[in-house]
Amino acid sequence: QVQLVESGGGLVQAGGSLRLSCAASGSIFRINAMGWYRQAPGKQRELVATFISGSSTNYAASVKGRFTMSRDNAKNTVDLQMNNLKPEDTAVYFCYAGHQSGPYSPVLHYWGQGTQVTVSS
Repeated sequence: QVQLVESGGGLVQAGGSLRLSCAASGSIFRINAMGWYRQAPGKQRELVATFISGSSTNYAASVKGRFTMSRDNAKNTVDLQMNNLKPEDTAVYFCYAGHQSGPYSPVLHYWGQGTQVTVSS
């Protein structure tokens, strides 16, 4: 079992910055993917940024150039630096991890509880 704990959400004016952090803990064998999704009211959850083991970080077109995700594989953490925030970035942001409990185990998907980001105009 893997637990994901997010922190760093809040209220910011348009053009401002926020940094989100996510830490994975529990019985971790191998995290194959980790990243961030978001869900705005009345909309589906969408990818913000994610990395898959062996690949580079993938960003949504809407955040490319403004958001930067960094990760610490040794600590099983990912951070999301969000700059030049826009009102349309307002959403609940969820940390995600794909985890294998053994070398031949399937990848199971885990989600954090979510952290609110509100950008005022």
